[in-house]
Amino acid sequence: MKRVLPFFLFFLSIISVYGEQIEVCPSCEIQTVQDAVDRAREGDQILIREGVYKEHDIIIAKSLHISGEKGAVIDGENQGTVLSVTADEFSLKGLTIINVGQSYTKDFAGILIHGSDDFVLQDNVLKDVFFGILIEKSGNGTVHNNRVSSRAVSQASSGNGIHLWHCSDMTISSNVVNGLRDGIYFEFVKNSKVFENNSHDNLRYGLHFMFSNQNAYYDNVFRENGAGVAIMFSKFVEMYRNEFLHNWGSASYGLLLKEIYDAEIEDNLFEQNTIGISVDGSTRINYKNNDFLRNGWAIKIIGACYENVFSENNFMNNALDLSYNSKINSNRFDRNYWSEYAGYDLDRDGIGDVPYRPVKLFSYIVHNTPETIILLRSLFVDIINFSEKVSPVFTPDNLLDNNPLMRKAHD
Repeated sequence: MKRVLPFFLFFLSIISVYGEQIEVCPSCEIQTVQDAVDRAREGDQILIREGVYKEHDIIIAKSLHISGEKGAVIDGENQGTVLSVTADEFSLKGLTIINVGQSYTKDFAGILIHGSDDFVLQDNVLKDVFFGILIEKSGNGTVHNNRVSSRAVSQASSGNGIHLWHCSDMTISSNVVNGLRDGIYFEFVKNSKVFENNSHDNLRYGLHFMFSNQNAYYDNVFRENGAGVAIMFSKFVEMYRNEFLHNWGSASYGLLLKEIYDAEIEDNLFEQNTIGISVDGSTRINYKNNDFLRNGWAIKIIGACYENVFSENNFMNNALDLSYNSKINSNRFDRNYWSEYAGYDLDRDGIGDVPYRPVKLFSYIVHNTPETIILLRSLFVDIINFSEKVSPVFTPDNLLDNNPLMRKAHD
């Protein structure tokens, strides 16, 4: 008896830590998710069995762990938000949520989280949503390996896939987001990481963030969106090993930087975008080891950009490598590879003996008169570019790469 009692107490402690499991199924005593939530106690687990549960506005104000088995679907019937959570220390895993309501005045979402900390959203599938996952005023959350998709046709009538507002210490990883207005959206978010996500075929941006400082974005793919990524009014941003692919359009780009300060942009791939990077009012940014391949413009600097450093980047087969609309330059280009460079290397040290001038006069003309782009491959353009190279008048005479590489900076 003395031996049995400690074991029994240990068993009770396990139950108290992990809670009881409540099952939901069409033939169970509990047949709706909301009923299971209402009956559950803090820390309980809810398992949703295979079946279609037509519910919306499910309110979760307890620390619960809800999971769904394969074939378990919560159908919001286009009525509004499906799951709304205000608890801490909860998890939602393996759920399939479809048919979120649409509104021009309310932010209906598949999963809405408000004022929560320490939570996990993992392995969920959200289809035909307005907003997919909407997180407000929350922290220390993980959003991992979810699939969010919709069929957005206009920006006004669609929401975002994963949307964070006033959050901190978040991890957004390995999600696939497509068919929304913005794939991933951050506003007033800090100290967070976004990595290994695939955001494609969204109407506006693959990733869009504003007023969000001290965040890191790495190993993501942004492909065939209205534009790849827009970073606005933020500082201390790190972007490593991302891919910006096939973001085409009359005003499209792989990456937009607007009023950005003290950022690191390194080891990224910009391939076949209208503009690789469009930069406006951004200062103290290090661009290093990036590849710019077959873009319209590799980099387009609009103005008010100072003390930026471009080093060891590969500029290959872009229509225009660099557009610059000012005669004042405090930016530095050093040890980049330019496929357009026609200089020589007599001492064979791998560095061109003649500096390279990346800004062509024609890029200046196109910036002021876009229609002239039709002359891109004409003999006239070659003549005016050569004249500006010999005697700079319209472009900064100190905007040079004094150490152009003869071979690619990296593979």
